[in-house]
Amino acid sequence: MSNPEPVISEGSANAKFPEADVDRELHLGNTDNSSLQEDSVSAQITASKEIKEQEVEEKKKKEEEKKEDTIHKMKSTVIISGVIVAVIGGIFAVTKKLREN
Repeated sequence: MSNPEPVISEGSANAKFPEADVDRELHLGNTDNSSLQEDSVSAQITASKEIKEQEVEEKKKKEEEKKEDTIHKMKSTVIISGVIVAVIGGIFAVTKKLREN
């Protein structure tokens, strides 16, 4: 009986990880990134999302300004009406006193 040799597959003990380029990994700013390309579709999607967000913010600001304007107008109307009623009440009181005399 002979001892069979253990079968070693390619992916097990004999395989090694590729060596890393440490300088390139640590100093990414020094390398030439000309191989990187911008994905135009992603850039367009991002730009359109930013534009939509800005439009939504502008609409919210306009709605808030309208609400503030409406509230301000209502306050002014109530105050002016109160002053007018007080003046008319004063006039009636004075005329009533004058008629009594």
